[in-house]
Amino acid sequence: MTDYARPEENTLGVILGKRNRAGVPAGSTAGRAMRQASARGASLGTGYLGVGASVLAALQAVYGIGMFVSHAGEYPNILPAALAWVVYALALVGVATTIATRGEQMPDWLFGTFLIGLAGVVAFDLIAIWSLHNVGRYATASASAGFGLLAALTLRRSRELLAVAAILGMTLLVAILLTTKLTPQSIPAQILLLATAVMPVVFGIYIVRRFRRIVQLELDRVLVQSTVSAPRFAVGMLASEELARLDLAAEELLESVATGRTKLPLSPKTASTAASLATELRLHLIEGRRETWLYHAITESEQLGKSVTLADRGSLAGLLAPQQRDGLLAAVWLLVSDQSKSSPTAQLTIGPVTAIPEPGSKTITVPLVITTTAVPRSRVDPATWDAIGKVGRFLDSTQNSSLRVEIECIVTNPADQ
Repeated sequence: MTDYARPEENTLGVILGKRNRAGVPAGSTAGRAMRQASARGASLGTGYLGVGASVLAALQAVYGIGMFVSHAGEYPNILPAALAWVVYALALVGVATTIATRGEQMPDWLFGTFLIGLAGVVAFDLIAIWSLHNVGRYATASASAGFGLLAALTLRRSRELLAVAAILGMTLLVAILLTTKLTPQSIPAQILLLATAVMPVVFGIYIVRRFRRIVQLELDRVLVQSTVSAPRFAVGMLASEELARLDLAAEELLESVATGRTKLPLSPKTASTAASLATELRLHLIEGRRETWLYHAITESEQLGKSVTLADRGSLAGLLAPQQRDGLLAAVWLLVSDQSKSSPTAQLTIGPVTAIPEPGSKTITVPLVITTTAVPRSRVDPATWDAIGKVGRFLDSTQNSSLRVEIECIVTNPADQ
């Protein structure tokens, strides 16, 4: 079983193992990735969802205004209800204008001001309809406040929006219990009001989370798929920046010695720095001679790293051709990407080579076994079989009610390379 040290972070900047944010050096690749990922407005493509949510809130506001106009003659005092809609419109326009001018971000002061405006909307609306004794029938602006929260859907934390939606729902529920006589005829309108106020945020958060997950998985797959053209042994997708940093530091040190800025013999501090650079470069070179492209593709992937294990003592994965690599990665990805509760896993066992090649043969046969858990054969996608077929001739069977695939990979004889 391959037991090399795992990288600090994967292709999406997610910290592996038990290390947390406090333990990540600020200048490391992981530290920069975490800062970029946590920055407001840095989410991949969710800004478009925010625009769509705002448009949905505006459309619902038009509907709410229509309901307000239809009940205008029944209000004992229409001024508070009209004022509620004015405040609601000003809040939405103000937030939209600020976001358009300041970029995709909603700082605490803007969010707080927006919530104060929504609180005023609910207060004015309830004052206007309190004496009508049917909150569910006559509430218009306060019902739209739940949709108004969608303007902050992609710019604020989910727990904040859920808390505000819960407070809004509880406020309307208390108003209903205090003013409305609950009968079989009035209850449906009250339930509809509560659902209109709370459920838009709940569904919006669910959609945003699913969207972010899809984008991250697709990005992860693209990055992993880039390894198909990597050399047989590599230092990994995340090592390029570290190697560049070490190379620059070494060049600067050598240049300072050559130009005379650093006097010989080196001071203890400078000598220690040079020794550290040499050690780090040597370690990277050693790692590059024992870790294959497949090892890095698995360990540095958020999806594959938690579901796939690799046993490749002879580093035979490096012998696979680009087309075989592409097929293997695609097959494994499809096998473990099932979003069911069973959490499928796969183990790749490559080698050892037991068949002795014929004299003068330019190819050898490398055995590869994919052993899965929680992957019934009946649920395997046809595209998976096509991908496995790119790797080589295969024989599938069932082991412990899960799929097992044995593949014969025909690769170029390393003796001829």
